[in-house]
Amino acid sequence: MPIKVDQLSKSYNNHLALNDVSFEIPNGQIVGFLGPNGAGKSTLLKILTTYEKSSKGAAWVNNLNIEDDHFEVKKHIGYLPEHNPLYLQQYPKEYLSFNAAVYNTPIARIDEVVELTGLGDVLSKKIGTLSKGYRQRVGLAAAILHDPAVLLLDEPTTGLDPNQLEDIRNLIRNLGKDKTVLLSTHIMQEVNAMCDRVIIINKGNLVDDRLLHTNQESTIYEVGFDTDFNSELLKSLPHFSSLKIKPNNCFEIVFSQQEPTALFDFAVAQHLKITHLKEKQLDIESLFKEVTEAH
Repeated sequence: MPIKVDQLSKSYNNHLALNDVSFEIPNGQIVGFLGPNGAGKSTLLKILTTYEKSSKGAAWVNNLNIEDDHFEVKKHIGYLPEHNPLYLQQYPKEYLSFNAAVYNTPIARIDEVVELTGLGDVLSKKIGTLSKGYRQRVGLAAAILHDPAVLLLDEPTTGLDPNQLEDIRNLIRNLGKDKTVLLSTHIMQEVNAMCDRVIIINKGNLVDDRLLHTNQESTIYEVGFDTDFNSELLKSLPHFSSLKIKPNNCFEIVFSQQEPTALFDFAVAQHLKITHLKEKQLDIESLFKEVTEAH
């Protein structure tokens, strides 16, 4: 398993930054890691990189325990921190050559990542003169230089203009085809645009974890009925996952697979008339607000 976190906790003095967080991420999945400011996102990423130690629990990267094999773990991780640390007086290839020496990576790999990240047009410019978008590209190039199996990206698109944003999104999507990507962000649109799955933490607790594409995991229906009834009965429907009650006898129901016929059968059995029925896509912003305000 590329990433496995088991009951991970982290305390700073009397402050509990992470509280028994557990999840697994398989190969080839891009996961959006969401949470309000101070929720513990960066703390967890730092623990996975072995930069910080957990207070309790365990974690593995590429089946390597981060405590027991911390030196080996670093070889399998590409990390782009929120504040991308670059040597501004160096040229991109000069900076990448330095990183290649650290990882004992063949020099030929530099040309590969330059092409992959689209840095060819700025190789003659010092990093300090580059736009934010190109600096992010340099950071990503350094992160993937040693061809790691796991990428940990902390706010990789913050401060980018729309054109830069689309370029970095495409780059991350391409990288996610053969790598596991855990992408920390507070921008909901980025999760919709790039991610296969979302994990949300709040006040150090994992409060939601789900796939984003309904054909992979669940289907959401908004359904309205013509009269009042005991809404608890909806929970007995086949493949029922969750229920949200809305005004005027309307409901938002999540099924673990497509079940429109079950709703029609239910209406007939309860002598109800369906006034409207439509399939919905997951609203990340509404979900985020719901699960963070509830905890």
